[in-house]
Amino acid sequence: MKLKSTIGVASTLAVLVGAMIVWYTVTAATGWVSPARFPHPAETWQSFVAIATNGYGNGKLHQHVLNSLKLVAMGFGVAVLVGVPLGLLMGYSRKAEALLNPAFLLLRPIPPLAWIPLAIVWLGLEDASKVLVIFVAAFVPSVINSYAGVRQIEAPILEAADMLGIRGLTFVREVLVPGSLPSIFTGLRLSLQASWTTLVAAELIGALYGLGSILNQAAQDIYPAMILVAMIFVGLCGASTTWLLGELERRAMPWRRQWGAQ
Repeated sequence: MKLKSTIGVASTLAVLVGAMIVWYTVTAATGWVSPARFPHPAETWQSFVAIATNGYGNGKLHQHVLNSLKLVAMGFGVAVLVGVPLGLLMGYSRKAEALLNPAFLLLRPIPPLAWIPLAIVWLGLEDASKVLVIFVAAFVPSVINSYAGVRQIEAPILEAADMLGIRGLTFVREVLVPGSLPSIFTGLRLSLQASWTTLVAAELIGALYGLGSILNQAAQDIYPAMILVAMIFVGLCGASTTWLLGELERRAMPWRRQWGAQ
């Protein structure tokens, strides 16, 4: 496992170094790409220093990052707390599926961004409207994959639990959730990705702070280097939260880690 981890880190660093070399070559070294269209590394670094020290778009970089992280955590967290139990319920109970699935099928095809106007009407331009839109985006994958996880539990396992008299919360804790966890975490990864994508779009409208607001302001100022800085930090935040979710998955399913070590 340690060898695989070392190889993975080395490969990642090699890719990053290669990308930096290509970036420098096509922009600063050769001028093949105009700085007006895509900034070279020095311009991007200067923009990073400027927003980190002096600020840009109503705040400094850490304020924008923290605000975006807060909104994602709130929207994603509520979606998980509501969506996972709902998916488990619909997957296990035919009656619950018959009752709830029609409404879910009606809401599912509506793009999350289509909720932005209604969220603004309901909650204004404050953070609550953005949390609502993030919730809608993260809710659907968490429900679908939790539902699929229950349906993938093998029938003999459910029959054995019934024969042993496992009922109620014990059944949920000992059978339903462990059997569905792989699919649940797949849904959480998709939900987290959707949360970041939707956040940036939501923050393009009426946001004082956030990485999306930087993108909006930099686009209006025709400031490609600052746009790239914001894009890089969206990617870093998304990768960091995905890594944290992966660590949680490994702790929640230690048997997968043991299987991978063999």
